[in-house]
Amino acid sequence: MTIRVLLVDDQALVRTGFRMILEGADDIEVVGEARDGHEATELTRTARPDVIVMDVRMPRMNGVEATKRIRQRNQGPTAPKILILTTFDLDEYVYASLRAGASGFLLKDTLASDLLSALRAVAAGDSVVAPAATRRLVERFLPTAGATDPPDQSKLDELTPREREVLGLIARGLSNAEIAQRMHLSEGTVKSHVGRVLTKLGIRDRVQAVIVAYEGGFIRPGMH
Repeated sequence: MTIRVLLVDDQALVRTGFRMILEGADDIEVVGEARDGHEATELTRTARPDVIVMDVRMPRMNGVEATKRIRQRNQGPTAPKILILTTFDLDEYVYASLRAGASGFLLKDTLASDLLSALRAVAAGDSVVAPAATRRLVERFLPTAGATDPPDQSKLDELTPREREVLGLIARGLSNAEIAQRMHLSEGTVKSHVGRVLTKLGIRDRVQAVIVAYEGGFIRPGMH
C-alpha cells in the first residue's frame, strides 16, 4: 500500500527537502504541496492524502486552524491523519494542534529515517509522540490554553471504574506493559481496556486520551 502525503510548509526549501526524503521511499508518494493552511484545506479535497505533514507557524492560516478545519470536514477511518512538524519541542501551537486532532508531532531536525517511520506509524493509525512528551506539553500549556471544547462529561461518565483508572495511567505516560504491571493484568487485557476507553470517548489514540484526561480532571499538572 502506498502512503499518499501532502506537504504543508511556507518555506519552499523545507518542502523540497522533505519531498526528496519521502520520494526515496518505495511506499510513499507526495501528492501535493501547500504554502499555508488555507491551501492545505483546499488541496486535501482534491489530492486525498493519507497523511498531511503540517507546519504550525504559517501566514494566512496556521497549522492549528488548518488541522481543525480538515478534521471537521473529514471524518471516519479514511480521513487524513495529520503530523505536526515544528522547530520547538514545547510549543503552545503543538498543544493546540493535538487538541485539534493531530496524530502527533516531530521536530524539524528529525532524522530522515525517523520521519519515514513516523509517517508509516501515523498512516497505520498510531500516534508518534510519546505520552510522556504529551504530558509535558499538557502540563505546560493547559493552565493558560483555555479549554474551548471541554470533553463531553456524559462520555466520561460512561467509563467503568477500571477504565477510568486506565485513562489516568495513560495520562501519566505509562505504556500498556507498565499499566499491566501496575494493575496486575495481562497486556492483552490492558489493550482491550485502552481500546474501549478510546471508543467510548470518541478519540483516536493515546495522545488524545492524555489531553482528555487532563481536561476532564482525571489528573492534574504535577501529579505523578
